[in-house]
Amino acid sequence: MSTSDDAYLALKEKNATQMTRREKWWRLMDTYHIGIIPLPLFFLAGVLILIDCLAGDLPSDIVVMVATLAFFGFACGEFGKRLPLVGKLGAAAICATFIPSALVHYGLLPDVVVNATISFYKSTDILYLYICCIIVGSIMSMNREVLIQGFLRIFVPMLCGELVGMLVGMAAGFALGLDPFQTFFFLILPIMAGGVGEGAIPLSIGYAAILHMDQGVALGRILPIVMLGSLTAIVLAGVLNQLGKRFPHLTGEGTLLPSRRGRMAAMTEDAGRPDVNALACGALLAVLLYMVGMLGHHLIGLPAPVGMLFAAVAVKLANGVSPRIQQGSQMVYKFFRSAVTYPILFAVGVAITPWQELVNAFTIPNLLVIVSTVSALVGTGFLVGKKIGMHPIDVAIVSCCQSGQGGTGDVAILTAGNRMTLMPFAQIATRIGGAINVSVGLMVLGHFLT
Repeated sequence: MSTSDDAYLALKEKNATQMTRREKWWRLMDTYHIGIIPLPLFFLAGVLILIDCLAGDLPSDIVVMVATLAFFGFACGEFGKRLPLVGKLGAAAICATFIPSALVHYGLLPDVVVNATISFYKSTDILYLYICCIIVGSIMSMNREVLIQGFLRIFVPMLCGELVGMLVGMAAGFALGLDPFQTFFFLILPIMAGGVGEGAIPLSIGYAAILHMDQGVALGRILPIVMLGSLTAIVLAGVLNQLGKRFPHLTGEGTLLPSRRGRMAAMTEDAGRPDVNALACGALLAVLLYMVGMLGHHLIGLPAPVGMLFAAVAVKLANGVSPRIQQGSQMVYKFFRSAVTYPILFAVGVAITPWQELVNAFTIPNLLVIVSTVSALVGTGFLVGKKIGMHPIDVAIVSCCQSGQGGTGDVAILTAGNRMTLMPFAQIATRIGGAINVSVGLMVLGHFLT
């Protein structure tokens, strides 16, 4: 063999070695992930964030915060997923929310990260962008017939669940020797108040006026109960998800009713895969419908997410957008569900989740009343949903949201239950149900004391 042939073979072997190394690198990128982040990119993000932290200057602009929230959010979520036993029961959503809160409280998270996260969260209202894209996208994904019947029927298990939950909670409080007044107004009602902004705060204002107490004191007593109720609901949603895997005939995997294929479903499928323009139109549709909800809030006081929800339903029922744009909305929904959920939960944990207040509420009587109330509410939703021909597990997961921590609680609960498509119904359960409970509760309290 000539020298030139030897050189050719050596070069060929070298190229083959280089190709193998490249393929190994690609395999590493595609196989190993923390959440959705490839492992090499995860480490790169960590190094870059560490450099900024050591320099004492982590910018709160959207470019840096996307990487920061993704790094910490998916790290906490991945940790929760890998926990034995509880990893399959919603621990990922719990860890993504409450680990950051604990890290902030104990000073284990760098101040620059905390300050940048709080500044970004409060200045951008990123949670509302997330919720509007999830709601509009999930509504556009639904079969029109199922959408109509679902909205009409969901109120039955919701109402039954709240009544049974209140009765069981009161019975548990009585058995524990708790004062009935304190049990109902400071344990049960906060659980079903609809979260913080639309629930705990209005409730504390009402208590301050009627009971002649400081609003800060009232809110300090209510807020931990709201959080514990939401935590219980997250765990139950995880349990229901596992139950659905074991008994698939009990779940629609994100649909409330057995669906029959309708004309619009076929039209949407025929539209093919959405292009970039369709994705952009789907995102713009979500934003514009939220602006419609904001206008409704200014005019009649209806919460903006609820107004947006009704507007999205009206657009869907009236065939107001083409199947192509509907598919664009669905893809936007899928992106936010996969890529934004855990970063959002991390930001919520850092910015608005007080760890010490949660710990202070961890008393045995409180826990027993809360777990009894939420379990009865969810169990009733399951049984009533099954009785009226709905998928009982999916109805029960919506019932979990009746005791959630507002919009953030809905995100965590539906993430634990792997049923993010139920967000429209969760918003009804949380916001409309919570508003009714707060209004009626304060009316009863005012009448009781006069």
